[in-house]
Amino acid sequence: MIGFVQLSREELPVMREFMDVENTNGDGFFLQPCRNYCDGCTIYAKRPKQCANFECGLLKSVEQKELDFDSAVEIVNVLRQKRIAIEKKVALLPFDLQSPSFYFKMMELKKLLQKDKPEGPSTQTHLDLLSDLQQLDTLLSKEFGVSLF
Repeated sequence: MIGFVQLSREELPVMREFMDVENTNGDGFFLQPCRNYCDGCTIYAKRPKQCANFECGLLKSVEQKELDFDSAVEIVNVLRQKRIAIEKKVALLPFDLQSPSFYFKMMELKKLLQKDKPEGPSTQTHLDLLSDLQQLDTLLSKEFGVSLF
């Protein structure tokens, strides 16, 4: 759900060995999901500072015994279901979104839906998608401490 990982100038040379890095004004980033993650991080010892410093709100709740493990898994499943539902609706839209990243696709979609006020039957679809995006963002913010927007 997190769109990208920011890299410092010092991290760029090392990270370029492991992944495709976008460069902006001397700093870099890579899109999520990271291609080095599949059933565990394959570059964990050399992971970027942003990855090392990230603290998932949901995981902290489990560690502090504010939430049990099964409830946390259910929250993750709800999040996945919301994402899948949004992706299915997006696939039916009469236009394509450009980014390979879910995060950036959703940012692009939100801008398009807020800017475009179509007449006719697609209006409800657009309103539903905006509502779905807001619900997803609220869940991410509340449970994980991250946001789409």
